[in-house]
Amino acid sequence: MDTATTDDPAEPSQAAAIRLAATLLVGGSLHFLTPKFFDSIIPPVLPGNPRAYTYLSGAVALSTGTGLCFPRTRRVSAGLAGVFFVAVMPAKVQMAADWWRSDSKSLPAKLGGIAQLFWQVPLVTEARKARRNAKGR
Repeated sequence: MDTATTDDPAEPSQAAAIRLAATLLVGGSLHFLTPKFFDSIIPPVLPGNPRAYTYLSGAVALSTGTGLCFPRTRRVSAGLAGVFFVAVMPAKVQMAADWWRSDSKSLPAKLGGIAQLFWQVPLVTEARKARRNAKGR
């Protein structure tokens, strides 16, 4: 992976791509390390096995994060990251709704479930920035 800083001040920063890559690589890995958690937030209206969605989402996160690590694939991967962050919103909404209705979740956890919905906005913004700043446009 190239560095976030360059000797040429006219070169756009690649820091957004590096941050997104780290986020996606960690998050994607967690889909395989702790799949039960991710299975639990798959909206029940989706057909099929929740584990398939968990693994698919994890694989997309890992491949997109990997693509962000390389200048040659960074622009496309950043665009895909933005789409991915929008695509997982139904699972985020499902988690927030389930946690809010749960008697076993504390109020801070319930509020955290709601707050994480808004975290998607800066992720999409970072993806757009990474796409815009990608070299070789």
